[in-house]
Amino acid sequence: MAKKIKRIGILTAGGDSPGLNAAIRGVGKAAHGYYGMEVVGFRDGFRGLVENRRVNLDHSGLSGILTIGGTILGTSRDKPHRMVIDGRTRDMTGVIKANLKKLGIDCLVCLGGGGTQKNAFRLHKAGINVITLPKTIDNDVAMTDATFGYATALGIATDAIDRLHSTAHSHHRIIVAEIMGHRAGWLTLGAGLAGGADVILIPEIPYSVESIAEAIGRRSKQGSNFSIVAVAEGAMSQNDARVFAIAEKALKRAKTLNEKLEAKREIAALEVRHQGNTLRLAHQLEELTHLESRVTILGYVQRGGAPCAEDRILATRLGSACADLINERKFGVMVAARGDGTQPVPLDQVAGKLHLVPPDHSWVESARKVQTCLGA
Repeated sequence: MAKKIKRIGILTAGGDSPGLNAAIRGVGKAAHGYYGMEVVGFRDGFRGLVENRRVNLDHSGLSGILTIGGTILGTSRDKPHRMVIDGRTRDMTGVIKANLKKLGIDCLVCLGGGGTQKNAFRLHKAGINVITLPKTIDNDVAMTDATFGYATALGIATDAIDRLHSTAHSHHRIIVAEIMGHRAGWLTLGAGLAGGADVILIPEIPYSVESIAEAIGRRSKQGSNFSIVAVAEGAMSQNDARVFAIAEKALKRAKTLNEKLEAKREIAALEVRHQGNTLRLAHQLEELTHLESRVTILGYVQRGGAPCAEDRILATRLGSACADLINERKFGVMVAARGDGTQPVPLDQVAGKLHLVPPDHSWVESARKVQTCLGA
């Protein structure tokens, strides 16, 4: 008979996101209050686990955190297998295993996005009992219907587009709003649709500046003297997308260390150049349309504040389901959202994969039917 799970650890890693505290609460209250497990929180992601910085998450520690944004545990982007310690990059997997054993931790729960899923999978392969929950405003974690944090950020971005309409209309301008999402267009597409953006540009559909300018020109001829352009931070022109694709293919084909390093340097240089993409786009549109263009970069405001009701419910559902799986000793999985329920998905099906917007997705089709320009 398998021994009863007595003590679990929990950490938050990667970028902060609305709903993290709701998820910590969901896991902790179900594990502690329902199953009688002790819950230990580790500070600042995997680094806190290495440095043995922890806090007991009992009833009082979990009380009053449901509505709080960010994460009470703190977070970092440190990787267990490549952590900088005393100025040197080291593999700290062995230290993590030793700390967990010393503390009597039977299972480690990791809350995070794509990077966290990969790091957790590495720990699972090293023999550590791990379960993950999908968190990110980008909604790009594979094998789950939704990630907590997305719904809140979607509401914030939509509200921003709503507000930008009034100044764009008043001054007869093009307003270019940059929205987060990394290499996935879910946040921009959703906020653009909900906010009635006239142009929506996402990474999955490379754009032509000329096509955008033509669409804005048609609006002007129809009597609309302003336009709202919602652009994802990872959106690219068709030419830039071709260059990136060539560089990524070179990295995949690379066989020697030097070839890999050279390909990575090329990709890094392209990413640095891309950082000013939204400002360049606004300047190009101003030149082509002869309309004043202004840029609003929403940035980290999208990740801040209290989680919305939808994210609180999702995080609580996933968290309580996580406690169930721990009690059943089902490790090496991510707790995925499936409709109104949940499903454990093996981490090897999640790690290193992305959930991107399909070109034929219903949201894309709806955008086209209401005459929203997608840049191509």
